[in-house]
Amino acid sequence: MYVVIAGAGLVGRGLTKRLVDNKHDVVVVDIDEEVCNRVYQEYGAVSINGDATNVDVLEEAKVGRADVVVGTMRRDADNLTFSLLADNFGATRIFARMRNTKYEEAYRAAGVTDVINIVDLYLDQFTMEIEQPKLQRVATLGGGEASIVIVSVPEDSRGAGETIAKITQDEKFPEDCVIAGIYRKEEFIIPRGNRTIKAGDRVFLAAALEDIEGAAKYLGVREKKWFERLRA
Repeated sequence: MYVVIAGAGLVGRGLTKRLVDNKHDVVVVDIDEEVCNRVYQEYGAVSINGDATNVDVLEEAKVGRADVVVGTMRRDADNLTFSLLADNFGATRIFARMRNTKYEEAYRAAGVTDVINIVDLYLDQFTMEIEQPKLQRVATLGGGEASIVIVSVPEDSRGAGETIAKITQDEKFPEDCVIAGIYRKEEFIIPRGNRTIKAGDRVFLAAALEDIEGAAKYLGVREKKWFERLRA
């Protein structure tokens, strides 16, 4: 994933480190040359010394081809300007750190897709939202013998368009894995047998990890790295 981060303060640097560690391509823009040098030396991320509210600087950062752009500058006015410009460049996923809640409507109007309130900000939350992991463990049960894991259903999933009853009765779906819920467009759905799973749904699975891995593969998650993170 190609991510442009505007602002290399404490939050911006922390987010850069997390994303670089997770093998994403990160470009950081900051007005302080010394900070830019530090970002490159410590994290290996490309750094651009310049004003992230300047069109020429954003062109250099290739904001238009970024999968995600993130405004983590100190001033809401700067993050707002950056977001407006990023939206104008065609960025489809724009994150902004908000200090003053009075700016929230302005951020939304500027095309920001995710506003993170500085009061509630945790780097894990920020990183999680940017990466949109295909597997996310949210709880453990029975002293660790079982887990509840959220699986994002991809477009090419064999389960997309099928009812829960049909999926769970398929011999290729782990018998001891329970579909415990479906999250769809800010709505939590209680899973009845006649409910249909759709591409883009986030499905809650409850089972031992080996059964969850089998169920996730059935639903179309095949990348090895997600299973490695799950077991970590």
